[in-house]
Amino acid sequence: MSNNSANWLTRFHRLGSPPSFYHLAGALLPWVALLCIGLFAAGLYGGLVLAPADYQQGESYRIIYIHVPSAWMSMFVYAVMAASSAISLIWRMKLAEAVARASAPVGATYTFLALVTGSLWGKPMWGTWWVWDARLTSELVLLFLYLGYMALVAAIDDRRTASRAGAVLALVGVVNLPIIHFSVEWWNTLHQGPTLTKFDQPSIALNMLIPLLLMAGAFKFHYLYALLARVRIEILDSERRTAWVNALVSQRPS
Repeated sequence: MSNNSANWLTRFHRLGSPPSFYHLAGALLPWVALLCIGLFAAGLYGGLVLAPADYQQGESYRIIYIHVPSAWMSMFVYAVMAASSAISLIWRMKLAEAVARASAPVGATYTFLALVTGSLWGKPMWGTWWVWDARLTSELVLLFLYLGYMALVAAIDDRRTASRAGAVLALVGVVNLPIIHFSVEWWNTLHQGPTLTKFDQPSIALNMLIPLLLMAGAFKFHYLYALLARVRIEILDSERRTAWVNALVSQRPS
């Protein structure tokens, strides 16, 4: 093995250690927050002020600038939670367990937001707050998976045992992600079909698309900020009896 490869592996393993990640996350948080705020400001201004009204839906379509990114993030965060759960099961990494635990409440919030904003959009478009549509139902199942994971992890006192049990549940629930994504293609549903993925014939104008992509980036950085902050809390909780946490606490002014 070359020296460069050895150095890369050393840095990777050092990053996976709780103390190193704790300090790195603390250094990244202000920059992530600035990017998040900037993208939210640009996306909301572009979507709510600059973008024109839709020729069919009028002004009510603007809810997509919250609904669509939150729906995307509900699936993305679950994928991250499942991947980190798999890593924790295979390699027993404490940091992976912390990422899975920290992701669950954030992903549940995005899922709830997607369901609520979808209902607000559905009332004027469909004439009802809720239908047992394939996309809506599978998204509701995703919310229950998040809540089930959090309840299971909280019900077990031993952190490692709780993380392993939650990891199994998270991996089982991965099967719901392709169902959510392809539900509008597999079944005859009321939910609107894909728009951004139809690159040969896009269904959204560029002046509406750009703010939506900015909002998608804003939600990504919001998740990153929340993840880094919550993982730091998880690390302090799990490592509270270690020497480095005691030294960290003793350095803080009372």
